[in-house]
Amino acid sequence: MKKMNRGIVTALSAIGIAQGLKILTHKKLTGKWDVKQALSTGGMPSSHSAGVAALASYVAANKGAGHTETALAVVFGAIVMYDAQGIRRHTGEIAHLVNDIEDKITKLSGEFPSFEYVKSEEELDELLGHQPVEVGAGALLGIAIGVVSAKIENDERKAKKRAQPS
Repeated sequence: MKKMNRGIVTALSAIGIAQGLKILTHKKLTGKWDVKQALSTGGMPSSHSAGVAALASYVAANKGAGHTETALAVVFGAIVMYDAQGIRRHTGEIAHLVNDIEDKITKLSGEFPSFEYVKSEEELDELLGHQPVEVGAGALLGIAIGVVSAKIENDERKAKKRAQPS
């Protein structure tokens, strides 16, 4: 059986670890345990950043900083991180404003019976993107995971070479 691509395993592991850490950071911020945080798209640390940073650092540690694969991983990773803290965060802020407006319209419709308004069943999800510090924390976590993964792989290769008869 062929082994799974270690770069993929490294990136997915970083994403999983970051998602798990969201439970702990939520507990620290609110004092409440919420396992649902592991499935959230925003929060601390950014799993998007952790995943792409883990992949980029893993590739760089194995191929070198000047390799084309490293360049690809870094550039696409930077785009993902920019998007996570830029466009997606602003979309969440807009969702927050829309939800506030709907709440105010609902209240206003209660004060004026002739004004008929039916509130939406569900509010828009407001936690879509990340603050820059969340992206930075995810990136640092990912870099650490990527470097450790590359070191483990390199140590395994060396041990395998030593075990082979000359």
